[in-house]
Amino acid sequence: MPNNIAGRGLTDREMLQLCLELEKGRCRSISYTLLETTHHELREIYEDCFENASSNQYELFEIMNNKGWYKTELATKDQIGNVQELMQNNLHPDNQF
Repeated sequence: MPNNIAGRGLTDREMLQLCLELEKGRCRSISYTLLETTHHELREIYEDCFENASSNQYELFEIMNNKGWYKTELATKDQIGNVQELMQNNLHPDNQF
C-alpha cells in the first residue's frame, strides 16, 4: 500500500528497497571486517552481526519477492553448468596446467 500522499514521502516499495540495500551494504561491510579480524572473541561478535544482517536482508528480499517487487529469474541448465565449471576450475587451478 503506497504512502506517497500528494507527492510526499516514499512508497512502501521504495522504503523496502532502501532497507534491502542498507542490509546488503551492512553484510558487505561486516564480511570485509570479519575476514580481517584475528581476535577470536571479536570475530565471534562480527559473525553474529553478519548472521543478523544476512537474516534481515533475506527477510526483506522475501517480502519484496512475495509482493512481486523483486523478481528473479531461474537459471538455465547451461548457466548452472557454466558456474559449476568455473567454480571447479577456481577451486582446483592446478588442474588447468
